[in-house]
Amino acid sequence: MADRISRQRRSWNMSRIKSRDTIPELTVRRALYQKGYRYRIHYDIDGKPDIAFPRAKLAIFVHGCFWHQHGCKYTYRPRTRKKFWNDKLNKNITRDAQVAVKLRDRGWASITVWDCEIKRTPSQVMGRLVQIIDSRTMKITSVSTP
Repeated sequence: MADRISRQRRSWNMSRIKSRDTIPELTVRRALYQKGYRYRIHYDIDGKPDIAFPRAKLAIFVHGCFWHQHGCKYTYRPRTRKKFWNDKLNKNITRDAQVAVKLRDRGWASITVWDCEIKRTPSQVMGRLVQIIDSRTMKITSVSTP
């Protein structure tokens, strides 16, 4: 199946896809900030998590369902350039798994928040994140206080 738009237009479209500061990522960051959490963004550790709590060793990745192949209704494989897309998307899946293992080996917990979850049930996503963040930070404060 041929692409419906020119190669130049497709290239321009693809160049506009952001890898940082996406709407779902900003949504999660704003909600955490409003709840009083302070965090680092794009922290320099394996996988460059979108949001990190270094003292709690907690990494949060906000993934797009298409790019990381979540398996929900927003996940699909393009019908043009099948080999390119299969290689690209499979590489993303493999890299995500490798990053999770590397972080775990370094003592970090990693959480993946999916774009569709943020759209569908933002309050549940935030509730889950708050619970995990609080449990990780509570361990730090209980250990550091006499």
